[in-house]
Amino acid sequence: MKDHQLRALLRVAECGSIRAAARVMNLSQSALTRALRELEADVGAQLLARSYRGIEFTPAGTALLKHARLALSILDKAVEEVRLLRGGVDSHVAIAVTPMAGALVLPRVLREYACLRPDTEVRLTEGLLTQVLPDLIEGRLDFAIAIVNPADLPYEISFEPVCDAEITIAGRLGHPLGAHTTWSALADAAWVLNLSPGSLAHTFETWCRNQDLPRPRHVVHCSSTMLMLELMQRTDHIGVGPARLFTDALVGHGIQRIEVQPFPPAMPLGLLRVRGIPLSTSAKPMAALFMRYLA
Repeated sequence: MKDHQLRALLRVAECGSIRAAARVMNLSQSALTRALRELEADVGAQLLARSYRGIEFTPAGTALLKHARLALSILDKAVEEVRLLRGGVDSHVAIAVTPMAGALVLPRVLREYACLRPDTEVRLTEGLLTQVLPDLIEGRLDFAIAIVNPADLPYEISFEPVCDAEITIAGRLGHPLGAHTTWSALADAAWVLNLSPGSLAHTFETWCRNQDLPRPRHVVHCSSTMLMLELMQRTDHIGVGPARLFTDALVGHGIQRIEVQPFPPAMPLGLLRVRGIPLSTSAKPMAALFMRYLA
């Protein structure tokens, strides 16, 4: 397999057709088609198939595409490393950060990182696990800072815990349930939760089931932390999340903890990265800053 063959495969996936991919890569269709056929010959399997919907990836093509993204990302980072050693300044770091870490340490980390590497471009996204894991595995992220249940992580991802995040249930100030309530009352409440696989709320729901506690029945499913907080602050919807996020003076304004026993156990917060692949020169100092200040 050659670099240009893998890049041709990725470009077809991004553009949706050979014609569009050839135009973007400034190649003829025949040259791009030849590169793809050579790649199929190298791996010994058909990667693309034509249908009434256009070009589709076969199961073999889909599998190779995932690994090709990571392989090319590693190669691109290696080229960037060499350029930095030769005095280049065109570098970037892409990270995902859970809202709790964003509220507590992200501003300080970015200020200090800007002093260490003023010419590095920072690309930042929210650390929702359903998107973080494929982005890490396919090389779109350098690392992520997230609250996770390590048992939910695939083998390809390594996790370095740095602290525990206390989990709490919360609602608006003056909520009818008040500061003290019962689990039966909570079950009949209106909830706003992100129940995607691997999320904190998904782990919370599993814990409720294992404890024989009533699980939330009236749920607004929400994958946006900002929208979840808006509902919690402006309506009687309650949510579950890190205590340090809800008690933050800015993020948790207008929100109070709802006391109930037993309470969900703490979950580890730490650094996620692809197993066996070193962090780049640009990513390593930022990861160190996060680990230092979260600890």
